[in-house]
Amino acid sequence: MVIQRYLLTYMVVVLASYLHNLIRAIEVPRDPSIQDTLPQPPTITKQSAKDYIVDPRDNIFIECEAKGNPTPTFSWTRNGKFFNVAKDPRVTMRHWSGTLVVDFRSGGRPEDYEGEYQCFSRNDYGTAISNKIFLHVSKSPLWPKENLDIQEVHEGASLILACNPPPGLPPPAIFWMSSSMEPIHQDKRVSQGQNGDLYFSNVMKQDAQTDYSCNARFAFTHTIQQKNPYTLRILTKYPYNEASFRNHTDMYSARGIAERQPSFMYPTGTSSSQMVLRGEDLLLECIASGVPSPDIMWHKKGGDLPSGRIKLENFNKALHIANISEEDSGEYFCLASNKVGISRHSISVKVKASPYWLDEPENLILAPGEDGRLLCRANGNPKPLIQWLVNGELLESSAPNPSREVNGDTVMFRDIQSGSSAVYQCNASNEHGYLLANAFVSVLDVVPRILLPRNQLIKVIQNNRTLLDCPFFGSPIPTLRWFKNGQGSTLHGGNYKAHENGTLEIIRARKEDQGTYTCVATNLLGKAQNQVRLEIKDPTRIIEGPKDAIPKKGSTIHLVCQTRHDATLRLTVTWLKDDIPVYFGNRMKKEEDGLTIHGVSEKDQGYYTCVASTELDKDTARAHLTVLAPSSVNRMTPPPARPERPRDLELTDLAERSVRLTWIPGDDNNSPITDYIVEFEEDKFQPGTWHNHSRYPGNVNSAILRLAPYVNYQFRVIAVNDVGSSYPSLPSERYHTNGARPEFNPSGVKGSGTAKNNMVISWMPLNATQVYGPNLKYIVKWRRRDTRESWNNRTVKGDVSQYTVAPTPIYTPYEIKVQALNDYGIAMEPETVIGYSGEDSYTKNQGDIATQGWFIGLMCAIALLVLILLIVCFIKRSRGGKYPVRANKDVPLDPDDQKVDNGSFDYRSLESDEDNKPLQGSQTSLDGTIKQQESDDSLVDYGEGGEGQFNEDGSFIGQYTVKKDKEETEGNESSEATSPVNAIYSLA
Repeated sequence: MVIQRYLLTYMVVVLASYLHNLIRAIEVPRDPSIQDTLPQPPTITKQSAKDYIVDPRDNIFIECEAKGNPTPTFSWTRNGKFFNVAKDPRVTMRHWSGTLVVDFRSGGRPEDYEGEYQCFSRNDYGTAISNKIFLHVSKSPLWPKENLDIQEVHEGASLILACNPPPGLPPPAIFWMSSSMEPIHQDKRVSQGQNGDLYFSNVMKQDAQTDYSCNARFAFTHTIQQKNPYTLRILTKYPYNEASFRNHTDMYSARGIAERQPSFMYPTGTSSSQMVLRGEDLLLECIASGVPSPDIMWHKKGGDLPSGRIKLENFNKALHIANISEEDSGEYFCLASNKVGISRHSISVKVKASPYWLDEPENLILAPGEDGRLLCRANGNPKPLIQWLVNGELLESSAPNPSREVNGDTVMFRDIQSGSSAVYQCNASNEHGYLLANAFVSVLDVVPRILLPRNQLIKVIQNNRTLLDCPFFGSPIPTLRWFKNGQGSTLHGGNYKAHENGTLEIIRARKEDQGTYTCVATNLLGKAQNQVRLEIKDPTRIIEGPKDAIPKKGSTIHLVCQTRHDATLRLTVTWLKDDIPVYFGNRMKKEEDGLTIHGVSEKDQGYYTCVASTELDKDTARAHLTVLAPSSVNRMTPPPARPERPRDLELTDLAERSVRLTWIPGDDNNSPITDYIVEFEEDKFQPGTWHNHSRYPGNVNSAILRLAPYVNYQFRVIAVNDVGSSYPSLPSERYHTNGARPEFNPSGVKGSGTAKNNMVISWMPLNATQVYGPNLKYIVKWRRRDTRESWNNRTVKGDVSQYTVAPTPIYTPYEIKVQALNDYGIAMEPETVIGYSGEDSYTKNQGDIATQGWFIGLMCAIALLVLILLIVCFIKRSRGGKYPVRANKDVPLDPDDQKVDNGSFDYRSLESDEDNKPLQGSQTSLDGTIKQQESDDSLVDYGEGGEGQFNEDGSFIGQYTVKKDKEETEGNESSEATSPVNAIYSLA
């Protein structure tokens, strides 16, 4: 049993693959450069109708035109035999065409050319044939002369005035008139039937007339033929009374006419049948007699009359059903009723069908060695007979072809060879008609060709869907691949989608997609390539559009329209008022940033639209201008308030990844609406939670929303003005997008250990608009860094955000990747991040020593000590002078400068180069405070009077003395003209 199932599955797969190869036949592009150079069997492009009626007063044109390469030649048969056109002086064939022209200007009878014609179109690769064309000459015969007896009938009786028009071609249109050319008045009592007869349900005295004339109008010859008129004489019991005639309730009794139950004049009896062909119109008719005149009603047994296709005509006496199908067959009833009774007539309707196509054979282009098929399936009632011909001859009597096999309505070709090109005809026929179709089989060897000019430049707007076309042709069918910038692998997947017709779709064009794209078509015979240069442009945007305004009459108003566009594109800004272009002049001036209107008047009121456009795109912004008359300016205006909520949300332009949302703005409550916020809610992951989707200017009420796959969207809109936000609108209807493979991978991927023998890989899960499809999962991959070992991977559910790897070596770097997938496919390859397994306590302490507080403090203390030592060394090297400044005195130290270990300070001057000896002086311990003078550079305070003297070399001659009025001894300074150092405190 298992083996049988396996074999059955295998056979189905093989059959499906085979049928796919059959269906994928080569198609010749509608490119003249291709069609004019490829060999092609003939194809009939124009022919006359099967039943062809011509006017005998005109020349006859029997059309037959065809195309092919080489140009085909034409021949005709007439009544099944070869028609030698050259031998008939009245018949010519148009140049480069098979159309026959029969010229009667020099005489001849059109009737002599009636018959069955068929056209044959031939070239080196086969023969195509036309339908059989039956040529008829229109006829409008006269009525035969006849003497019509006077029609005498009793008042109240029924009557039929027969028309019996001559058998014209096509049948004439019938109408009844009097000798004064007035139409005979018709109503439910008197009416004309479809056969042309005039029916009286009951005759009345006023029907007496001597000129009931039936007329036949022949459309082709534009003639009207008239039958000899009828004379109608009414036999009455009582004199005619106008008053009784107008009073219908007692009209018949007043005239002594007996009332009677309806009976059918047409069709007669209680039942009849009618046949109609599928696709035609059905006309059922019931005409009844009776006193009073009966009413007609229609019913169908076991069902209702087909609504939408029925029409009651001729005062309900005719039921017209258009475009009949097999379902309309059945039994129909017409009921004729008056106050006396009801009569019923049953009509059995049978629907037959002339042949109609289910699968019409199509042209087939194959390469040598390929397989293919021609399929000819037709239906009808009765079922049609399928007959195959090749090049106009029965297939059975044609030359054998080993690669061809006929099986009923299918012709199979296996391993077809060169030279097998031909035109095949399928004829489907039954007793009601026939269908004939030509389909050629062309065997071609063609090197690939690219059907576009080379090096095209295509400009598109960023973030738009972009199509790069590369139509190609070849036999066998080439394979086509796309490359970017002449390198890399084939472009497919991710942001790219390659179609079978050669088009490369960029789902959302980004700046990095700009570049040169190359398409390469390849088959067994060679290859062809073409390049397309793609430039991505910034979109045109109105960054500040006009706002609704209420200017005072006579004032000046400025409507702002500030734009941003791609610098390489030419921008055009136009203004519309109520969708009509604005005429600029002295009052209305177009400026760089908007439109200024001077002397506003009532006629300026309306909607103003700013249109910013480039050759690639455009953006619009709209505002309404309300002009206030002077009397209305002073009226009290209600204070501004939050706007009313938008309403009547509608979703249109439904696409795979976008939808247009339209809404009706609410009242702005005296504060113009500045923004609209569009929010969405989805019911799969966070039902009931509303998220921001996008924001739009306050002068729009429609926006195209970008959508993510596999989200059941519901939208609402919030209006915003300077006062605040409106309540949200009522939600829109839901719109569900189809799924797709993920385009995002989780973010925030990292790896760290929670123990010395593990590593926890964590990530941020995808949100609801990134899932893209059912059964979201994550593929977690890891391997040791700097090794060639294969990736380890585990697949986890979409609601998981971490995975623990254990056991692991201590503190080892790992390469980590997390990739998303769903039922539609897998996301692009994710980026690799580096994570580390866990550490033990010793390793962790070693790794953390540089961050310990005690270690940082120790390093700072060492650095400070080294700095102090360097300063001391510098001072010792710089200490000394030529003269003593003053004797050491007991001077108290400042508290900040007290030495703990009974240290002392020396006041010394710098020594000269000639005498580098220290000054002698006693060293006294200081326990006081040294007060600094107001200026370190002043020497006045140190003398008793007079100014100090200096030597030529700038050395100070003299001695500092302390003023007697000082309460405390102050520190003295020595100065040397060449030294920048004053009063250096040195550590003894």
